[in-house]
Amino acid sequence: MRQLELFFIALAYFTRLPVPGWVAFAPEKLSHAARFLPLVGWLVGATGAAVFWLAAQVLPIDIAVVLSMAATIRVTGAFHEDGWADTCDGLGGGWTKARVLEIMKDSRIGSFGAISLMLLLLGKYHALTDLGAEQDYPLVAALLVAHPLSRLAAVSLMAVLDYARADDSSKSAPVARRLTTAELGLATLFGVLPLLLLNPREALAALVATAAVTLWALRTFARRLGGYTGDCLGATQQLAEVAIYFGILAAWSFT
Repeated sequence: MRQLELFFIALAYFTRLPVPGWVAFAPEKLSHAARFLPLVGWLVGATGAAVFWLAAQVLPIDIAVVLSMAATIRVTGAFHEDGWADTCDGLGGGWTKARVLEIMKDSRIGSFGAISLMLLLLGKYHALTDLGAEQDYPLVAALLVAHPLSRLAAVSLMAVLDYARADDSSKSAPVARRLTTAELGLATLFGVLPLLLLNPREALAALVATAAVTLWALRTFARRLGGYTGDCLGATQQLAEVAIYFGILAAWSFT
């Protein structure tokens, strides 16, 4: 029951999906709920896949992809997309750690954030459209894999880096705790299990893409910030998700 409660706490924090009324939220519980972020990705990916499949029965593929993207953004409240834009604004416009963190905390979006968000969504749209160009299954499988696996990339940062902000006023402060080996192991299980939906070449490409993004994020955030923030986690998830789509497409070129 404790693990189930932690899952529902993660679901309530990272999505807009409803949870049972008996779930008691507490900051100390939320710090242990991050282990279930990849499992939350199962539901987000399933939502996107279901919307795409239903829409594709009566609408062109490109419109079905847009509706699928809109559904996942709605389910998560653009939580991760906001982190991507804030991170790009901070890293692009700040030279010192203090200035980067200050920019990232600003609710306004700047040039770096706007341009990077546009490019991210454009890349995601074209990748998904190409994945669904001939049949539904490759796109559906990619969604079911990319959402959990990309969230594992974000969780991995929490197991290695410290929280970068000294204050606890951030909305992500409650989850600012290093994951234990057992928690990371559980998150890894939920993150990699959907890879069984892909063929070995596609699964390997998805893993390589995720590892590359994770290593880049670890190096960049450690060097620029000395740790991570909630925005950094969102940015890592978004970048890893798109990289997984690109990786699967790249694997097709070797068939």
